[in-house]
Amino acid sequence: MNYKKEELKQGITLHKINTNKFKTNLFAVFLTTKLDRESVTKNALLAAVLRRGTKKMPTQEEISINLENMYGASFDCGVEKTGDNQILKFYLESINNEFLPSQENVSKECLEILFDIVFNPFLEDSKLKQEYVDREKENLKQIIQGKIDNKSKYAYDRCIEEMYKDAPYGLYKFGYIDDLEHINAQNLYDHYRELMKSAKIDIFVSGDLNEQISNEIKNNEIIKNLQGRTPQYNVNVENESKPRISEPRVISESMQVTQGKLILGLDVLNNKKEGKYWTSVYNVILGGSANSKMFQNVREKASLAYSAGSTYLRQKDNIFIKCGIDIPNYEKTLELIKEQLKQMENGEFTEEDIDNAKLLIASSVGSIPEAQDSEITYYFSQELSDEFISIEDYIKRINEVTKEQILDIAKNVQINTIYFLKD
Repeated sequence: MNYKKEELKQGITLHKINTNKFKTNLFAVFLTTKLDRESVTKNALLAAVLRRGTKKMPTQEEISINLENMYGASFDCGVEKTGDNQILKFYLESINNEFLPSQENVSKECLEILFDIVFNPFLEDSKLKQEYVDREKENLKQIIQGKIDNKSKYAYDRCIEEMYKDAPYGLYKFGYIDDLEHINAQNLYDHYRELMKSAKIDIFVSGDLNEQISNEIKNNEIIKNLQGRTPQYNVNVENESKPRISEPRVISESMQVTQGKLILGLDVLNNKKEGKYWTSVYNVILGGSANSKMFQNVREKASLAYSAGSTYLRQKDNIFIKCGIDIPNYEKTLELIKEQLKQMENGEFTEEDIDNAKLLIASSVGSIPEAQDSEITYYFSQELSDEFISIEDYIKRINEVTKEQILDIAKNVQINTIYFLKD
C-alpha cells in the first residue's frame, strides 16, 4: 500500500501517499474540531482570514508572488462538515522536484509557505488585522446569503437542518449572519489560539516523495513548536443506532421557484458493523445510478420528475432521496417514491441489479487514486472513522454483499423527514 501515517505528537499526524502518477505534489493541513453553534461561524471566517497574510508574508499579494516563484504553485482553503466535525482545510499544490530544470527543493519551500499560512498568521497590535477580518466577514455574509441561489442544494441543506434540529450535524458549515456582527479581530484571534491548542491536526503529503520529506516536516520550526494535545473532535461511528419513529416529519417551505424540490431523509436502522457496505449497494439500486428504481420508474416511466436519485451519507447513516418536480405532482411523486422503497423491502430487484451496483461502486472507489485530492479525502475520512479500510479492502467488502444483506437494510429503512420546497 502506498499510504503510511505516523504520529508526530499527540493529536498531530503526518500522512504520506507515495504515488508517481502525477507531476505535482499536493500538500494539505486539516484542522478538525467539533461542530458547535458557538464556533461554527468563527471557524468558517478564520479559514478565509488566514489566507490573507502571514508574519513573513503580510499580504495576499506577497503570498501569491512567493507561490509564483515556486514555478506556479497554487494555494486553496475552505471549510467542510464531516459527521459532527467541522474541518478547516488548506491545500498547496506544486510541481514535483523531479521535473524542475535545476536541483531545487521546491517541496520544502512550499511546505514552509503552507505552514506559515496556517500556523503563523499576520498580526497587528497583537491580534488579527481588523481590515482582513472585516473584508472576510463581508465575503462570508455573501456566501451565507447566497445559499438560496442553488435551490436543489438549499433544499437538501434544509432537510438536513430539520432532521438534525438542535443537533451538531444540523449546523450550516459556513455559520450564521447573526454571529458575524459579534466577531472582531481580537476575539477571532483568541478563538484561533484556542483552536491551535485543541484541534486535531492532520498533515498530508501526496506525490513522488523522497525519504527526506518526513524529516523536513519534523524539523520545520513551526511544526516543532506545536504542542501535543488531546484533540477535541468526534469519531464518526458509522453504525450508531437510531430510534424508530411512528410518523415522518413533513416540512413545506415556499419560495419563488419554477420547479419543486422534494427531499426525503431516510434513517438506516441497521447498526451492524458491515452494514455500510450493504447500504451502499442498496442505495445504488434504489437511486444511485441511471439504472436505479428512482431514475427508471419515477423519472423515465412515470415522467413525474426532472431529476430523481438518492445519495448515501455514510457518516450519519442516512439516505437522501432528491427529486426536482412540477409542484402539482407532489402527492403522486411521494406515493411513487414510497412504492420504490416497498419494492426494495419486498426484494423486487435482481442479481443483475446487484452486480451492476457493485461494479459502479467498485469503479468509483477504484478511481480514487486517480486524483490526489480524492485520495487525501479518502484517507482522511478513514482517519475520522472508527476503523481503517484500504481502498482494495473496501472494494472486496462491497463485492461480498449478498441479496439477503440488502434486504436486511431495506427492512430497516424509515422515512425520517419529508421536505418540499414549492412556489
